[in-house]
Amino acid sequence: MQGILIINKPEGYTSQDVVSKVKKILNIKKAGHTGTLDPMATGVLPVLLGEYTKLSKYLIEHDKTYIAKLKLGILGSGSGSNMQSIVDAIEAGTLDAEVKIVLTDVPGAKILDRAAKHSLEAMYLDCAPWKTKLEGPAEDRCIEIMKAAGVDTVVLAGFMRIVKPKLLAAFPNRVINIHPAILPSFPGVHGWTQALDYGCKVAGVTVHFVDAGTDSGPIIVQKTVPVLEDDTPETLHARIQVQEHIAYPEALNIIASGKYRIEGRRVRIG
Repeated sequence: MQGILIINKPEGYTSQDVVSKVKKILNIKKAGHTGTLDPMATGVLPVLLGEYTKLSKYLIEHDKTYIAKLKLGILGSGSGSNMQSIVDAIEAGTLDAEVKIVLTDVPGAKILDRAAKHSLEAMYLDCAPWKTKLEGPAEDRCIEIMKAAGVDTVVLAGFMRIVKPKLLAAFPNRVINIHPAILPSFPGVHGWTQALDYGCKVAGVTVHFVDAGTDSGPIIVQKTVPVLEDDTPETLHARIQVQEHIAYPEALNIIASGKYRIEGRRVRIG
């Protein structure tokens, strides 16, 4: 069989998954696609059959356009200022996204109040008995809630727990974190304090994909601020937070555009 088959790719399938299914259904050995679509993306995927696979090298060079509205699930433990920056960008029309659910591991956290002001669905997620990680029944419940809400991208906005492989597998390459340091320097807690202690001349913020390590995933966006001679941990942290509120919507816009690819530890944009 020869030709080009136009597939309306459903959510949850990689481009290669679709090619494999086409081969099986049509009982053919030679088929290929013209460029990878994110597993969470739906839309047109041309599949080349037989000798038409030779066209791939020409078609793959052309630009592709995603028209995507991110469906966000936000996990937070504190005041929710990073969530607020995302909501503000959505309401200003500068980020094409929708917050589907907000979860917090802290009863009465301010992030719940912020969510209520914007009529966002929000709830407390009991993570006991673990104090520093999202695991076990709480992780299962988190995934269940996120999936039921239609979430396609999980945003960690000041979430003070380590997420585990099950959540990462449920949302492959779609769990995003923000960290108040220029990674890979100063992972973990209080990155701004570490920057002061080490005598750094600049500090900043990193938005990155989450992997199985601690603050070690591929970097999407970084912003810097100077470290001033009279800085205290409080004054430096305050200036970093200003950049956080710029960086997170910027990173989510990159993801929404689809114009990026992850190559090992690098996120190539454009």
